[in-house]
Amino acid sequence: MNRKTLVLPAVVGLLTPVLAACGGSGSGSNSGDAIVVGTTDRFTATKDAPAPLDPAYSYDVGGWNILRQTVQTLMSQPKGEGDPVPDAAESCSFTDSGSERYACKLREGLKFSDGTPVTAKDVKWSIERALRIKAVGGPYGLLTNIDTIETQGDREVVFHLRSADATFPYKLSTPVAGIVNPKDYDENKLRDGFGIDGSGPYTFKADVKDDAIVSATFTKNPNYKGSVKVNNQQVVLRSYDDADAMGKAIDKGDIDVMTRTMSPAQINKLDAGDDSNVDLVEMPGLEIRYLGFNTDAPTVKSKAVREAMAQIIDRASLVAKVYGSQAEPLYSLVPASVTGHSNSFFNKYGDPSVSKARNTLAAANITTPVKLTLHYTTDHYGSATKQEFEVLQKQLNDSGLFDVSIQGTLWKTYQVAERKGEYDVYGMGWFPDFPDADNFLAPFLDKDNFLQSPYVNNKIIKTLLPESRREADRASASGSLTQIQDAVADDVPLLPLWQGKQYVAARDDITGVAYALNSSASLQLWELGRGSSS
Repeated sequence: MNRKTLVLPAVVGLLTPVLAACGGSGSGSNSGDAIVVGTTDRFTATKDAPAPLDPAYSYDVGGWNILRQTVQTLMSQPKGEGDPVPDAAESCSFTDSGSERYACKLREGLKFSDGTPVTAKDVKWSIERALRIKAVGGPYGLLTNIDTIETQGDREVVFHLRSADATFPYKLSTPVAGIVNPKDYDENKLRDGFGIDGSGPYTFKADVKDDAIVSATFTKNPNYKGSVKVNNQQVVLRSYDDADAMGKAIDKGDIDVMTRTMSPAQINKLDAGDDSNVDLVEMPGLEIRYLGFNTDAPTVKSKAVREAMAQIIDRASLVAKVYGSQAEPLYSLVPASVTGHSNSFFNKYGDPSVSKARNTLAAANITTPVKLTLHYTTDHYGSATKQEFEVLQKQLNDSGLFDVSIQGTLWKTYQVAERKGEYDVYGMGWFPDFPDADNFLAPFLDKDNFLQSPYVNNKIIKTLLPESRREADRASASGSLTQIQDAVADDVPLLPLWQGKQYVAARDDITGVAYALNSSASLQLWELGRGSSS
């Protein structure tokens, strides 16, 4: 085909990948039959975060991309769009009319990778472990609506919920609900290091240097029983310092696939079709970027300061200068392609206006220029992050109302500092746990929010989120969801910036690339194969 980019379209509400590929063949990698995948994600164990791959702790896209290959869940997200499907379970369903009792039956003959049988008690133990540990900044908040877990024999598990939650099947598809082998995990503390023992599609072995994973080998698990078909025997995931190093590796044939995060320039080059051996797959994305605020910090404690920033920042200009066609301005925490989205920030603030921001600050008796620091991570969201924050800095400073400096920090330090409340204003990205509007709101606003944000809105927590979750038809939840988004625009504890597309680049002899990422930006390594594409 003339254009090397393979564009996968979206449908209303969710994403629907359409399989497409270019013909031809390439040299592949030099690692035998193993498919080699490159990433710029860094997997590091530190004193403050010693258990990066424990399902009870891990809560970033990189860690989850490892766990989804290795730790099985009762439900899993399909490779395209749609509701979650049984994986470790043979079947799951609500057994009452109020969506408060959810029952699952395990597949017969389910085993951990070492051959040990997986029982209903292991499921109960694993999920209760995450709830018991309550790792700071971890994902346990996804499960706190569970009241009790009941087992019936070796294969049946029943979840009794505190309140109705139509999104619960999605939550059971996330790694925090992963089934781990009790003999390899302590029930009361996290498992340090990079060991993983589960019943997922692959076993896992990490090559570690200086407390960081250099490469990880995923080998097909002969004991796996679940919903996915594994199309390869082995995948090697290699971690690179930056997108340039990863790009050179695929050019040389050292890797077969590039995933997150490629630079905008790199994507543009591949999009132009300059490399006849590498195809670029473009698909709609649910990744968002936003600014977070420590609403207790003196510099931004006044809502007027946060409102003024929301009034000044020009998302369209930011996206055009840094990401071009690879992103779109976002006016809510909920992406435009997800059912329940509302343009709440645009509805409240309209087009950027320095004069309106000046009036807002003056009415609150705020002395200008307001001096503050915007923090960002240098190595987690891609090389363009620094440029993005330079543009934000210029927009705010050019208004004359702010005196902004920017500070970049490595992710291994950054995420811990943010959770401790050390940053007044900080940039973050969000890759959804599951493709529902609830998951772009509750993780930030519920009582167990992963940001450890001091912002509390009792109406959201006690009324609007529960109301929205009672609706099995998610379109019927739009009223409550819109009120939540409007409240965020009013109080500005978070400031959405943009919504991005997602990309995978692969050499021509790699198949299944169109499904290598699902709608939640999760890697699905089992979809990759080696052979001639069509």
